[in-house]
Amino acid sequence: MKRFARAALMAGAAWSAMSVGALAQDAQPASDDATQVGDIIVTARRREEVLQDVPIAVTSLGAERLEQTGATDITALQQQTPNATVQVARGSNSTLISFIRGVGQQDPLWGFEPGVGLYIDDVYVARPQGAVLDIFDINRIEVLRGPQGTLYGRNTIGGAIKYVTDRIGQTPEFEASATLGSYRQADLVVSGGAPVSDTLAVGAAFARYTRDGFGENTTTGLDQYNRDVTGWRLSAEWTPTDALFFRLAYDRVDDDSNPRHGHREVNSTVGGYTPPTSVYDTQAGLTGEQRVVTEGYSLTGDWTVNDWLTLRSITASRRGDTATVIDFDQTPLPYLDVPAYYSDRQFSQEFQALFEGDRWSGVAGIYYLDSRAAGVFDTIAGNLGVVIAAAGSVDTTSWSAFGDFSYELTDRLEVSVGGRWTQDDKTGDVYRAFFLGATRSPLTGGTPRAVFATRTDYTASETFERFTPRVSVTYDFTDDFTGYASYSQGFKSGGWDMRGDAYLTPQTVNGYDPEVVDTFEVGLKGNLGGMIQFSSAVFYSAYEDQQITSQVVATLPATGIASIVDNVGSSTIYGAEFEATAFLTDNLTAFLSYGYLHAEFDEFITFVTGSPVDISDTRVFQNSPEHTLFLGATWTQPDVFGGDLSVTPSISYRSDYHLFEAADPILDQDAYTLVDLAAVWDSPNGHFSVGFNGRNLTDETYRVGGYSFPGATFNNSISAFYGPPRTFSVTLTARY
Repeated sequence: MKRFARAALMAGAAWSAMSVGALAQDAQPASDDATQVGDIIVTARRREEVLQDVPIAVTSLGAERLEQTGATDITALQQQTPNATVQVARGSNSTLISFIRGVGQQDPLWGFEPGVGLYIDDVYVARPQGAVLDIFDINRIEVLRGPQGTLYGRNTIGGAIKYVTDRIGQTPEFEASATLGSYRQADLVVSGGAPVSDTLAVGAAFARYTRDGFGENTTTGLDQYNRDVTGWRLSAEWTPTDALFFRLAYDRVDDDSNPRHGHREVNSTVGGYTPPTSVYDTQAGLTGEQRVVTEGYSLTGDWTVNDWLTLRSITASRRGDTATVIDFDQTPLPYLDVPAYYSDRQFSQEFQALFEGDRWSGVAGIYYLDSRAAGVFDTIAGNLGVVIAAAGSVDTTSWSAFGDFSYELTDRLEVSVGGRWTQDDKTGDVYRAFFLGATRSPLTGGTPRAVFATRTDYTASETFERFTPRVSVTYDFTDDFTGYASYSQGFKSGGWDMRGDAYLTPQTVNGYDPEVVDTFEVGLKGNLGGMIQFSSAVFYSAYEDQQITSQVVATLPATGIASIVDNVGSSTIYGAEFEATAFLTDNLTAFLSYGYLHAEFDEFITFVTGSPVDISDTRVFQNSPEHTLFLGATWTQPDVFGGDLSVTPSISYRSDYHLFEAADPILDQDAYTLVDLAAVWDSPNGHFSVGFNGRNLTDETYRVGGYSFPGATFNNSISAFYGPPRTFSVTLTARY
């Protein structure tokens, strides 16, 4: 608490400095006067509101801001959002891992659920595979920080990311862009929409992304870190009357990029393998199918019943299939090879009632989710002469009822109260067996043979139920400054470890319980002199029953890898966040975001030794740097070759951080800074533009993920995955 008090005092001092420091939230001019700030509209509380009035820490990045800063996919949010980690998962090309304020989930295995919710046009995406969304045909992205359990549900204890696509305009629109860049990058994005009649409009978007790899697999000859992705979006909007609106949408992404293996960080114990010179190279020998397919349908309907009531329905279905191979040992030898298959299906239905009166507003609704996540993978352990096969599934039926209501007690004082009741009914099937021979098991298409030893084989069912409240008080100090204080709670469901070995750790059949986060937050938002808009917050979170995965290499007679998911105990998290956009002159706009985060375990109970032991003094938070900073500016110059030129240099900084809960001097990442530069020239009539984008101009080398299985049993397998090197690209766009 003393540390939290110091953080609060620091934030208070920063608030005072903001009045002269040009701190502000992303904003756009309301008129031709570029030095005036306009309102930013967000839907953080499931209804349209001005950002300044929302008692939530929200980052809203519009399409123009994303283009100005050269953002290509949602991992760019990591640079521009305080206290956020948004990355491509280790061993993957398109699986997403997200952490906000120290809360998230790194493991994409079926049965594990993310701690940061992802939404595409208000449709919850339950699984992280294929969730590294490319930025095209987009209106804005909103990042909600802190628990969002009231309005967004059970798996938003860290926050929520909302990807909002463009609506179809009233006139025909067409846009096509082609990009050429480093490593033979060649991208094509085409989108358009047009009214078919007075009440019906249709739209479509197509994207094709290709690029050679940043490195090479010296064993197979394949590119490493290449891209081969195709995406589609189709939509139709029908407005039969002024009171009715319907939108039918479909999206699909096919990722056929090569397997992404890691870089060996240390010498092997067998075979004489040493770390490759380039961090993007690998010596991995495992081959096999690598493909990710995700697609979804949604139907949204709005009925404006009267001036104060709107009814909304959101019906959605999504599916995903992943085939992947990950060579953990990063050598041609089969010491730790993992071929895997994932499959997931989900159907959701949400009904909302949105209310708005003279002094009150709110939303209430019910939500239903029926989902199934399943998979199978092998752990080929050459040194042990066996393959450990695992398979299973988790079926989830979730019901929830929610509401959030705001009432203006006076012209300046508003109180909001909300809550959500959720019931998750889950059934898990877990199977784990040993087969002799260090080749694929029959479960993944290997040679048929008898089971040598069944380690785990059980089915379990459980119901997880929780009410998550939220309350806030908002006060307008002036017309330009708004402060708020809030309390919110979020929870993530319990479940079962799909890798659990009941022979090594019998308690795995009992599963693990939900985890809960309680957050107190104080914020101040406003604008200064009609030129600057800022947003700031300090927060304190109590994190209970954290679900932590530990993997321990066991030796004879209990040979294998013991995977254990424990509710390890509790932790304390506190910090501060500041964002700003300032229109300094008619030609110069600056933006800034800063995050401070302190996260530490109060209790970390482990059962690896057979009896409970508190090892909190040796454990750290993963993917949670203490400091994050983003600073950029857009300079616009008219009448350059008859058009308008805008140039946006930017820097982003992340202090040192850990990749796992156990500190590892080999894999832990030191602080680093990324320098980017984007420039766009628009033709006088606005029909053409040429863009230049330079990323990581100083060619910084930094880790974004890794695996650690040291020792002789698995050939000292310690590997890392790295962020992109320096790249350049040029984009030509035509629009009508």
